[in-house]
Amino acid sequence: MRRKIPPTQALICFESSARHESFTKAAEELSLTQSAVCRQIANLEAFLDIQLFRRTRRGVKLTDAGQIYSRRIASRLDAVERDTLSVMGNQGTATLELALVPTFGTQWLLPRLSHFLRQHPQITVNMTNRTRPFLFADTEFDAAIYFGDGDWSGTQTHYLMPEAPIPVCSPALIAPARELTPEDIAQLPLLQQTTRPYAWRQWFAAADMRVEHDLNGTRLELFSMLAQAAMHGMGIALIPPFLIRQELADGRLISPCPRSFETDNGYYLVIPERKAESAALLAFRDWILQQAHAWVKEAASLKM
Repeated sequence: MRRKIPPTQALICFESSARHESFTKAAEELSLTQSAVCRQIANLEAFLDIQLFRRTRRGVKLTDAGQIYSRRIASRLDAVERDTLSVMGNQGTATLELALVPTFGTQWLLPRLSHFLRQHPQITVNMTNRTRPFLFADTEFDAAIYFGDGDWSGTQTHYLMPEAPIPVCSPALIAPARELTPEDIAQLPLLQQTTRPYAWRQWFAAADMRVEHDLNGTRLELFSMLAQAAMHGMGIALIPPFLIRQELADGRLISPCPRSFETDNGYYLVIPERKAESAALLAFRDWILQQAHAWVKEAASLKM
């Protein structure tokens, strides 16, 4: 059956016209005449049997249907362009599309990734932020790094490292004190992480405490956001030290009670079973497991 897809040129003209809400500006951007853009829009509206623009004395405005369609078309044209550039730029090379939790990517993986790329110059690694599990079948990702219990249907999961968060805050928040007890911490504003909603409850439980308001406080999704909030005196946060090494080293953050808690969760490399035999993925898997093992060993030696 023939696909019900409008001509690409019509979609490109529509996306530009919708973004500018102007046929004239779209024509300038696309190096076309205004009449050519108008024809493409008219043909698209006829194809869809839907009015996408309202013509007014001051120009054009998107209809409700036009607004919805423009958002969807813009994202798909971006994806087509991205995939096209990827194919054009990676001839003779292998490309890994990696989904990962962002702060782990910026603070732990990226500082080490050049080592992998030097060893495997024929492999390109692209990274996209994802904070929650997803279905690989619905995406173009080859693998993911996420925090959880390792239970991800249809995949092979490889344990990388624990998280071991500790309480951190701005020195000004507790000045002149530098050390606090868990009882003291319970009196401070608790910064919460959206993807770790029970972190403070687990931390207080490890200290044999029950705190009624342990789920209350400002909620932020990323560790990088928690670190910023803590540095600006908004409260105290639970963050893994390896994600905020620089902030701890230069004193912007301190840990007034550097105890953590044990959990069954950790960081995992997740590979869909259908891609488990990819040579590029196997090389990346072996490399990151070696890097993670070395890091865990180093971190354990520092605690001794």
